[in-house]
Amino acid sequence: MNQEDAIQKLKKIVKPYVKDEEALEKISENTDFINDLNINSANLVDVILDVEEVFDIEIDAESMEKMRDVKSALAVIEEKLSTK
Repeated sequence: MNQEDAIQKLKKIVKPYVKDEEALEKISENTDFINDLNINSANLVDVILDVEEVFDIEIDAESMEKMRDVKSALAVIEEKLSTK
């Protein structure tokens, strides 16, 4: 899966938790979930659970801690998919 496809999948996953549509439209690998998209930490856990389901991967606590922005999330997803 290429990076653009992964970002689009991630965009669909975070959409229900984002109140600022304009920020969501501008999502890129540099987008921070909390600061740019205003996703609170409780909803960030929901995002991670949704990521696990959509990508059919298991994300451990250490990896969850890293998933603060799109670039880090994509790196974790790619790493988990490569070890499947």
